[in-house]
Amino acid sequence: MERSFILAGLLLAFPCETTAQWFVDGETGAGWSLYNDVRVPGDTGTEFSLTEDLETDPCLFFRLRFGRTSGRHSVSVLAAPLWLEANGSCDEDILFDDTVFPAGTPLQADYRFDSYRLTYRYAVVDRENLDIALGATAKLRVASIEVEGGGMSAITKNTGAVPLISFGLDWNASDPLHVILDGDAAVGPAGRAEDVFLGLGWAFDPTARLTLGWRILEGGADVDESRNFTMVDFASLGFRLIL
Repeated sequence: MERSFILAGLLLAFPCETTAQWFVDGETGAGWSLYNDVRVPGDTGTEFSLTEDLETDPCLFFRLRFGRTSGRHSVSVLAAPLWLEANGSCDEDILFDDTVFPAGTPLQADYRFDSYRLTYRYAVVDRENLDIALGATAKLRVASIEVEGGGMSAITKNTGAVPLISFGLDWNASDPLHVILDGDAAVGPAGRAEDVFLGLGWAFDPTARLTLGWRILEGGADVDESRNFTMVDFASLGFRLIL
């Protein structure tokens, strides 16, 4: 409840102006995991790949963002769940979270990486046909990897907050066509995170726009508890509505 009040305060912090607008945007489409390397624990476990040793199925995804702009300022909240399933077997014994899965055991691995974000941006360029915004994102990740096979099961979970640099570019190349670049990213001593969209927008109405493009989600961390680096590509179809 306290978090809800804090969020509401942030969204309503801007003074009421004629330029203030609420907006909602979303995406859906298909995702493909290009690599997903796992080792749990990070210092003693067996490293294996959910895309090379096992086979990861393509996934459906969705994302939803809700926010408010006021002048050059914007604040938004985003929910971006992600779930991938991999199946197969490995040619060697797998030590995962203190559980040994013998070589050749049929395995199923469920990979979850849900992301919830609070973002503030400031439009450093605010022109009629070009908007460029920079800011910061507070990201809460809720992640887990579960491996099952041979009557055994093991799961590792990770929940934590990560600060990211946020950026966006919207170029009205030719009415109603827009070129859009949007993302969050950061690099640190133990890992990295990048979530970037590049695509086109079709503003068929002053308050509505369709988008089509490609999104890349990449990153991970290498710490004692676990090591995991993954990259997922998404073919994305989306929308934005000014409320």
